[in-house]
Amino acid sequence: MSVTSYRDAGRLQRAFQRENDHRALFIAYIMAGDPDLETSFELLKGLAEHADVIELGMPFSDPMAEGPTIQLASQRSLAAGTKMRDVLGLVRRFRETNTVTPIVLMGYLNPVLFHGYEAFANDAADAGADGVIIVDCPPEEAGPLTDALEAAQMNLIRLATPTTDDARLEVLVKRTSGFIYYVSVAGVTGVLEADADAVAGPVARIRAASGLPVAVGFGIKTPERAAAVARVADGVVVGSALVDEIASAAKLNENVTEKVLLKASELAKAVRSARLELA
Repeated sequence: MSVTSYRDAGRLQRAFQRENDHRALFIAYIMAGDPDLETSFELLKGLAEHADVIELGMPFSDPMAEGPTIQLASQRSLAAGTKMRDVLGLVRRFRETNTVTPIVLMGYLNPVLFHGYEAFANDAADAGADGVIIVDCPPEEAGPLTDALEAAQMNLIRLATPTTDDARLEVLVKRTSGFIYYVSVAGVTGVLEADADAVAGPVARIRAASGLPVAVGFGIKTPERAAAVARVADGVVVGSALVDEIASAAKLNENVTEKVLLKASELAKAVRSARLELA
């Protein structure tokens, strides 16, 4: 029996290249399987009404770049039994009703290595994922993974940080596609706050060195902060603020989807209106 493939090599690039709409993209992050797969599916469908790109976390037991909020989300997902096949199944299920909104998978190397590079790249592309961020895979070790992703026409998105100098940036941008993810603070997710004035210079430097859009994440929780970053970046990534809503609503037995989508709508409105306010 043939299985539908949702591969689209240009979906992510089109999101950043929309004509006559020169604004930053709102990129929303949730962890797959937090608190369960069915809620994640409902969140994906709802977030697509607000977000230009969705980052979907792949749970891992040692998420070294994450602060407590996303560490706990990963633990909740793993406790619920989420496997790699479930994450990819979630993407495929989403694609059955939405073939427009790009999805970027974000996680760590160990589960991908266990799945097999070539199998992961092909399974993720067929499911309808558009790119991958592997936080703990340095460029010097990424050759086989990059080969597999490029063969499947999947984007490999890399992270740059405030400590990335010009020499390191030259290495990072090689064989990187889709966009560059700029980590706005030196630390883990959801702890420190991004300073829009401080990220403007690095964003311009990375954009010039890579020729790619630059999305800024880590340390963006409020609409005001998101709007400030949206004035200087090509994309604004918000994760911990949405995951906090999931955790608090689940704890209080409230409607998780309603709370998260309300927060997402506020953030999306702030990002999309940020440059209009300057006109």
